[in-house]
Amino acid sequence: MASIVRISSVCHRGGKLLFYRSSLLARPLVTQQKDQDRSYPLTARIHGSSSLRADSVSKAASLHWTGERVVSVLLLALGPAAYYFPGPAVDYSLAAALTLHGHWGIGQVLTDYVHGEPKIKMANAGLFLLSTVTFAGLCYFNYNDVGICKAVALLWSK
Repeated sequence: MASIVRISSVCHRGGKLLFYRSSLLARPLVTQQKDQDRSYPLTARIHGSSSLRADSVSKAASLHWTGERVVSVLLLALGPAAYYFPGPAVDYSLAAALTLHGHWGIGQVLTDYVHGEPKIKMANAGLFLLSTVTFAGLCYFNYNDVGICKAVALLWSK
């Protein structure tokens, strides 16, 4: 259907690869049909600029990514804090950070592997329920029992 006369002009330009030249990304492709000599520009273009994305969606995704990194670093800091300063504040911080970290992690797995609108809604509802029960269970354990820090210390002491 479409023939390319000179492949080297498309693949390389002056020794640089096509994907590293942003000026080539916005140019329309031109093809020729075998039956006719007329050229038809394709309507689809490849744009390398980020102006086509909605700013609010990309900002929310960026803030979510930043929040995930903050929780991950917080979990790294809570490990030594739980060892050196065990207490209710660290126990409840661990409960919140572990629940949030697990919620976001399982949410990403569901995003990757669950397809179909009703299945996605059911999976997200189940994840929300699981995260709520997990946080409530950890808070109950912290309030009515020895707490997360003391429980881990007791496990390691035996």
